[in-house]
Amino acid sequence: MKLTRLLFLPFLLVLAACASAPEPEPTAAPEPTAAPTEAPEPTDPPEPTAEPEPTEAMEEESHSDDDAMEDDAMAEDEDAAMEEDSSDDTAAMSREDCAPSTGRINTSFWEKTNWCESSVDFSEFLSGGPPPDGIPPIDNPKFVTTTEANSWIAPNEPVISLTVNGETRAYPLQIMTWHEIVNDEVGGVPVTVTFCPLCNSAITFDRRVGDDVLDFGTSGNLRNSDLVMYDRQTESWWQQFTGEALVGDYNGEVLTFVPSQLVGWEEFRTTFPTAQVLSRDTGTVRDYGRNPYAGYDDINASPFLFDGSVDGRLPAMARVATVDLDGETVAYTFDALEANNAINDSIAETDVVVFWTANTNSALGAGQIAEAADVGSTAIFDRSVEGQALTFSANGDGTFADAETGSTWNVFGLATAGELEGTQLDQVVSFEHFWFSWAVFQPDTRVFEG
Repeated sequence: MKLTRLLFLPFLLVLAACASAPEPEPTAAPEPTAAPTEAPEPTDPPEPTAEPEPTEAMEEESHSDDDAMEDDAMAEDEDAAMEEDSSDDTAAMSREDCAPSTGRINTSFWEKTNWCESSVDFSEFLSGGPPPDGIPPIDNPKFVTTTEANSWIAPNEPVISLTVNGETRAYPLQIMTWHEIVNDEVGGVPVTVTFCPLCNSAITFDRRVGDDVLDFGTSGNLRNSDLVMYDRQTESWWQQFTGEALVGDYNGEVLTFVPSQLVGWEEFRTTFPTAQVLSRDTGTVRDYGRNPYAGYDDINASPFLFDGSVDGRLPAMARVATVDLDGETVAYTFDALEANNAINDSIAETDVVVFWTANTNSALGAGQIAEAADVGSTAIFDRSVEGQALTFSANGDGTFADAETGSTWNVFGLATAGELEGTQLDQVVSFEHFWFSWAVFQPDTRVFEG
């Protein structure tokens, strides 16, 4: 009963926030011929005959034909215009007719959404009250130095570490928990950094689709308890977990994942002392550092606003490090990772290593993130260097060593000492989730439990 009250308290606070625009609730809602035959030999063309001199009658007939052709062309233009107008009216009527009738979706918020383009049933979406951007995304992020941020981020607080084309930034979860989306540009690449508290999913995307650069917001809806984003250009709806557009003009498009990882602040700032850190100057007043989802990550808890069934292989709220590599999906339990610190594995013929280190707090446990339990952090890398697969083990101090050269490596996949010093392992796109959310989207996943 105590946990239930804890879960619904932030939800009720969000409903009140819709009127006064204060603090958001847990994630905003309930979220790819034949060969040509040989050409025939050309024949000689017939000799041309002399053209007759035009007569007066022929000229009159020619003028008459020209007039008739002009009349026909005008008629065709009028018909085409009528057809175009009719097509526009039909398209408009179709969008209106396709709009969801379920009471779970408030269609009055969505003026541009093309409801006729949808790959899932509208009944799969839940709305929890906040309108679009009721949980405000950060569109013009400001940044501070690691020295400045160190005054308000505790050593074990989790941050999203993102490096693109040599530029590194940190996005503290104490801020992401309240905003969920940051539209940014890192290393010259437009990115969207996201965090869904209900699924414990920190995922980064390249926000370009073809030649278009999209800006994302929070829709106020959930699907399988996961954040549903929308782009402001077309108001298409996108699943944060998969990066796929499910409703609207972009239906079927999939955003490109950008590798990132959750790590403790002290580990981040000592490794990247000159990196930029997302500022708490967001233009919105929030109690940064406080966790509005206190107690949510209890292993015995139930997912909030989740209609699906839980895969019984693991507890719903078990933490897992996950990867989808060339169609093969694997989930590594945090229990197995903590016991081994380094797991050498092969996925879809790719040799990988999964690192785990301590000193990263849960963002969803205690009322203050700085006081939460240490759950550790993970990262997954391709462990092949110049064609040789390395075999890793933990050194016991948060670093790792390979058996082949004895070099020392950190959790960011960088060799810091030894024969391979300066070598950077290629990061595999991977994320941390609660088990229930990974399993509902990837039910055929292999589970590594040790």
